Amino acid sequence: MGSNLAQHVSLAEVRLDLDFILCYIYNIYEMTVTHAAAPWLLLVFSLPSSRASQRVEVWRKLQRYGALALRSSGYVLPNNPATQEKLEWLATAIRNYKGQASVVQVLAFDDLPDKRLRQLFAEARSHDYERLLRELKKIVALSHSRRPAGRLSRLRRQFQEVEAIDFFVSPLRGRVESLLARAEEPESARADRRGKSRSAEYLNQVWMTRPRPGIDRVSSAWLIRRFIDPKARFIFGSDPSAHPEAIPFDMFHSQGFGHRGEDCTFETLRKEFAIRDARVRWIAQIIHDADLGDEKFGRVEGLGLDQILNGWAQQDLTDDELLRRGMELIEGLYHNRK
Repeated sequence: MGSNLAQHVSLAEVRLDLDFILCYIYNIYEMTVTHAAAPWLLLVFSLPSSRASQRVEVWRKLQRYGALALRSSGYVLPNNPATQEKLEWLATAIRNYKGQASVVQVLAFDDLPDKRLRQLFAEARSHDYERLLRELKKIVALSHSRRPAGRLSRLRRQFQEVEAIDFFVSPLRGRVESLLARAEEPESARADRRGKSRSAEYLNQVWMTRPRPGIDRVSSAWLIRRFIDPKARFIFGSDPSAHPEAIPFDMFHSQGFGHRGEDCTFETLRKEFAIRDARVRWIAQIIHDADLGDEKFGRVEGLGLDQILNGWAQQDLTDDELLRRGMELIEGLYHNRK
């Protein structure tokens, strides 16, 4: 009987321990889910009255971050790793200025529903896009020869800055992008007609480029196979006359497709074949800045891709394998753009 009682007590203890463990796991789970679900970040800070210049500096940074000022106090941003890092560093700077700052993860505001908050963010970006639209309309109204290139580049950079803080995708973003494209390609209608007629001439072809392909060549090969010649075959060499049947691209010869004016080969192909895809236009800017290094578009995304390609080129990989890997990188970049 004593043995049965001991077994009964032991089983009861096991059940008790199990209940405790399950309860503990549940509470930890609830805490984790609640923490991860906080959709907003709130920065609350104060600075001494003697720190007027630092106050202006903090305000300007919050404007660049796209933060929304609450009427009560504090500044709100959507909660993601990038915005959290920015606010944490800004809070550190405020404390270094002898001020006080806290970054809080917020589940909800009792007097400001999530839907209204998103609407306020969208309205703020709409004001930015409307200003850009007014400027772009003035430029598009001018003849191509009278359009100031510097002013257009400045507007493009401003658009990229607004786009980076357009957290909830304002409907005006597409209008600005389209108008920028019109300003950049004033003869687009003619290019469309030319591109359609040219495309049929370049189907099921062999395309030739230089060995050890870099960022302009792998991206050009991707563009060819995806938008121009789906069954394109690629070969490598330094002399196009050795393969007269092949179409040269990005080679140090006048034949085929290469750098033209200020354009890299990718840009030349995109314009020649009138490829109007917005994501391709975005990739063209990235490839241009990475290949030519002139910071024309202010795009830095391609620098990392270029370093990866250079690293692969130093390994014992064939030209075909280098091209295949590079094209996969560009395909991933294309799909990453929403």
